[in-house]
Amino acid sequence: MSLTDTAIRKAKPADKPQRMFDGGGLYLEVSPAGGKLWRLKYRHGGKEKRLALGAYPDTGLKDARDKRDAARKLLADGTDPGEVRKASKAAGEERSANSFAVIAAEWLALQKPRMAAATLEKAQWTFDDLVNPWIGKRPIAEIDAPELLKLLRRIEQRGAHETAHRTKQRCGQVFRYAISTGRAKHDPTADLRGALAPVVSKSRAAITDPLKMGELLRAIDGYTGSFVVRSAMKLAPLVFVRPGELRKAEWAEFDLDAAVWRIPAGKMKMRKEHIVSLPVQAVAILRELHPLTGRGQYLFPGERSTSRPMSENTVNAALRRMGFDKDTMTGHGFRAMASTRLNEMGWTPDVIERQLAHAERNKVRAAYNRAQYLEDRTRMMQAWADYLDGLRAGGKVIAIGRKVS
Repeated sequence: MSLTDTAIRKAKPADKPQRMFDGGGLYLEVSPAGGKLWRLKYRHGGKEKRLALGAYPDTGLKDARDKRDAARKLLADGTDPGEVRKASKAAGEERSANSFAVIAAEWLALQKPRMAAATLEKAQWTFDDLVNPWIGKRPIAEIDAPELLKLLRRIEQRGAHETAHRTKQRCGQVFRYAISTGRAKHDPTADLRGALAPVVSKSRAAITDPLKMGELLRAIDGYTGSFVVRSAMKLAPLVFVRPGELRKAEWAEFDLDAAVWRIPAGKMKMRKEHIVSLPVQAVAILRELHPLTGRGQYLFPGERSTSRPMSENTVNAALRRMGFDKDTMTGHGFRAMASTRLNEMGWTPDVIERQLAHAERNKVRAAYNRAQYLEDRTRMMQAWADYLDGLRAGGKVIAIGRKVS
């Protein structure tokens, strides 16, 4: 007798598994725990076999019968439905293993030893938030240029043109890695050249006029917010490192007696240790700060947790509070301020660029130029700090740089 939905619903568990047959090899197995599982009993190649068809009630009576009929058609053609199931599962696992998200994670793990922590975090965010929700589960070999362009257009529509270009670049790196490992044959980002709106570069806001620099320095001295934040802002123009390098500075990296700050390669954009010669003014700021935060890891810990550095928006927020809007000055602007004025003061560009930790664009020149210019940089940093003191005092300061042969 064929099964009915009513009979299935009323079926109660017993001490041993029960089988309720429907016909054509289909039956429902009721476990002692109350679970109800569909099974198909069939013979193929002279052997009796079983095939799972799902659990009740997720798989209803009609669905179970449809699956039974499909399996019997395969048997009529001489095909084992169990082997078809295995092949389908293997194909699904292969598609999953070769998905964009899986390969992107694999590529990112390989970059970890040579990618700055901030860059790694940004790349991870790019994949997690901008890419994977749309194409992460897709087999990478099946993703084509129109599909990728559709994803990038979504980013462009928010006005984030630079982010769209960076996302395209990151995806291209993953596609090329997939090609090198035999899981893709083509990089669709190569077909998108010119497809995105161009990025209009905009320089970061920075104050470079000496009189206005003096006003900024006096405003920092008069900042009435957190002492830790004020210390960070007082140190920023003296050392002009990148904002992330400043806020993540750790006491273990400093030798105040030797007046040196050694930033580990892992924190640097170029993945090379960077030495900052500290002028006496910077050492004085740090010695004043040390009793407050010196027992912890970071010079400038966050307000909510001392185990983490202060937020990346802290310095910018303080500048806004002092009346300097985003089009006038930013935390990154202290680098442009120093670069502009030091060049105008006559310091050798190689010395300035090395202190800024910029990469040499000319690869041939970079291969031969191993000079660190440490003595010259030390003199420059002290001269720069003295120059800033003059601007802060509001006096007329004529700085004469020393060119290095």
